[in-house]
Amino acid sequence: MKFVIQRVTNANVKVDGEVIGEIGKGFLVLIGIADSDTDEIADKMIAKMLKLRIFDDENGKTNLSIDDVGGELLLISQFTLYADCKKGNRPSFFHAGGPEMASAMYDSIIEKCRKHGYKTECGSFGAEMKVSLLNDGPFTIVLDSDELLGKAE
Repeated sequence: MKFVIQRVTNANVKVDGEVIGEIGKGFLVLIGIADSDTDEIADKMIAKMLKLRIFDDENGKTNLSIDDVGGELLLISQFTLYADCKKGNRPSFFHAGGPEMASAMYDSIIEKCRKHGYKTECGSFGAEMKVSLLNDGPFTIVLDSDELLGKAE
């Protein structure tokens, strides 16, 4: 599982020109899901994301979590995070989770974030989306479950 976490001042997602999700200060998170991902992996990724201290405190130090600043979440499914560009010029998405499994996992991640008490907006799985954001910093972090769980090559 991969999360690309962008600290934002605001962000929104549109489908067919209509805003379907919008947040103020918080995280825009692009979520890539692999076939090997599990609920346990999702739980660990969510816990790590929510504990990241990447918001500025009163001294300008990145010392505050999303909870500390009352931040919001915009979660976007992004199978292209599993693009394999090793051969040729056309990416392969062989490692991305199948649509049925990935959609269910994405929905589960959304619900888990909501159960943690965060305003959680989302995109539409598999839809053509237009995502807009004002990246604050810019500040972008990549969480990879292989690295988080010590499985990286």
